Amino acid sequence: MGIERTKELRRRRNRKVKLTKLQKRAEKASKSEKAIIAHKVRRLSPGAEQLVAAWKLV
Repeated sequence: MGIERTKELRRRRNRKVKLTKLQKRAEKASKSEKAIIAHKVRRLSPGAEQLVAAWKLV
């Protein structure tokens, strides 16, 4: 029972780290880089559209 939960927690923590790195990169990114970052965020996170809108990537 605990194994699946620990896997999900690890995935969630890893996702959070990746998203914070992408957010830092997005602050200084050009227009084309923002499109690439938006694509990566959409692929990574289930709630991606809210993040893309909040970060003003598109």
